[in-house]
Amino acid sequence: MGKKDNHKQDLRALFEGFYETNEVGELTTYIASNSALPGRRANLELAAAFSEVVESVAEEEADALWTLCAKLVQISADEAPVNTPEEFLPFCGVIGLGSVGAASPTRLAEALAIIKKLANDPRWRMREAVGGALHRLIAAQSEITLAELETWVAEGSLLEVRAVAAGIADPSLSENETLARWALTQHKKIIERVLAEKDRKSDDFRTLRKALGYTLSLVVQALPEDGFAYMSQLAAWQDKDILWIVKENLKKNRLIKHFPQAVKTIKERL
Repeated sequence: MGKKDNHKQDLRALFEGFYETNEVGELTTYIASNSALPGRRANLELAAAFSEVVESVAEEEADALWTLCAKLVQISADEAPVNTPEEFLPFCGVIGLGSVGAASPTRLAEALAIIKKLANDPRWRMREAVGGALHRLIAAQSEITLAELETWVAEGSLLEVRAVAAGIADPSLSENETLARWALTQHKKIIERVLAEKDRKSDDFRTLRKALGYTLSLVVQALPEDGFAYMSQLAAWQDKDILWIVKENLKKNRLIKHFPQAVKTIKERL
């Protein structure tokens, strides 16, 4: 039995105790003590196990799980600073909300509203969890989720825009051309937001730019013909932030390994 499976076994037993008593102490203690924080890498196997256990019983225990995850995400940065075991509680809570929303359409709109707010969290791990939650919602409830995310790209904060880019950027795009084309369209709109931004020295702008430094390559990998054509257009623009984004994506092995000539051609134009 692997590490994730061991965590799933433990979590199932802890969830049963939670359903019976409505007490979260043993569950939250387990999550925090197995978080691998402080450290460079949190226990992502535990987070994945938490998500899968939640999703597996979300239909039968939707109310209880929703209440639990909504409570976890309310743990603030003051209560659970970056790189502490406590930070892993809201991290798992965000992913859990995505799992409940994915399994329960009646919770979808509320899940998206909470996740949108959490996209602006100052903790970088929380923002990563938001991307993971969105990925689950896109996979399970794509039509409504994608329509909502389009409004984030058009009107949302820079960190909300960053959440969309991260949430859609996944190797599985290569298996879904329709979703990949949506992702490319949204990346084009996000690049327009980058170009229009006046305060490019802000932390939020830099966070968005950093994400675009890898998300675009996942979209291009899924749609190489249209994707490289778009990157070629960007390479001709005299904008230092756009050129940085292009250069960073051209460094990704997913492009270098599979499309060496296309990468070389664009590099020669920079």
